[in-house]
Amino acid sequence: MSVAKSVNGYLINQAKDGQWWVDSVAGENIAGPFPTEALAIEVASVLQDQPAGPKRRGKDKS
Repeated sequence: MSVAKSVNGYLINQAKDGQWWVDSVAGENIAGPFPTEALAIEVASVLQDQPAGPKRRGKDKS
């Protein structure tokens, strides 16, 4: 396994089976598996984080 590369705020990691994954900094799998590191880098370079949506309010109990 190689050292993770950072691309566009995401980490490119190689799994034990040789497949490549795009992970968040927190370690969550974002995309993959990919057969090559180049494909994982290409995908990570175009990913954009979406802001969290507004929280829903509970129904009024009146």
